[in-house]
Amino acid sequence: MESNPRPGGFRFYDMLVTGMVAVLLCSNLIGPAKVSVIDIPGLGPLSFGTGNLFFPIGYIFGDVLTEVYGYARARRAIWAGFGAMLFATVMAWVVIHMPSSPAEPFNHVLQPALETVFGGTWRIALASMIGYWIGDFVNAFVMARLKVLTGGRHLWTRTIGSTIVGQACDSLSFYPIAFYGIWESTTLVKVILFNWTMKVLVEVVLTPVTYAVVGALKRVEGVDVFDRDTHFNPFSLRDEGAAR
Repeated sequence: MESNPRPGGFRFYDMLVTGMVAVLLCSNLIGPAKVSVIDIPGLGPLSFGTGNLFFPIGYIFGDVLTEVYGYARARRAIWAGFGAMLFATVMAWVVIHMPSSPAEPFNHVLQPALETVFGGTWRIALASMIGYWIGDFVNAFVMARLKVLTGGRHLWTRTIGSTIVGQACDSLSFYPIAFYGIWESTTLVKVILFNWTMKVLVEVVLTPVTYAVVGALKRVEGVDVFDRDTHFNPFSLRDEGAAR
């Protein structure tokens, strides 16, 4: 298989990057504000952040990008997501803190709503960006290294394995930065374990979908990258993708 050296030359690379960024923004802006509860027979009611239902989909996008196009091209997507997240954080802060016009009655309803939904503390915003950055790069690195070690076989071992490690790094970064000293230590540990488990389970359940998408993309794009000689520097934007 031949590898196109320019991401823009692939048919679906840009669409996958766009999807990854969209999931990241939506799950961080819409989901975290709401806590849902489900009643599981034998276990009773379980509460969780609703955004956790969708956040793992971003990791699936990352898995697909790394598996098909390689770590270097996934790295570019991760930075695109980080930039979008940073912009959304700055924009939310500016919109909330701009003076509201007293001549518009709707502002009296809108301003408190904006502050409630988008006015998270600086700790939560910082934790979200750090958790995302660390978790996604670890996920991509583990995915790429396992592909080389397995010779491209047993895709499920690296999609699930990379998610286990990446989501652990994400949760262990996000929750202590955001809530240490606010929540009880036991609560913090329970939330980390439950949300990590839930995110990994989403990855497991969607594994057949990942298989189908990866297989289709490799056939259509004519590429299957193995990161044998890739430099794993997360701060580089070089396209080092090399085909098998």
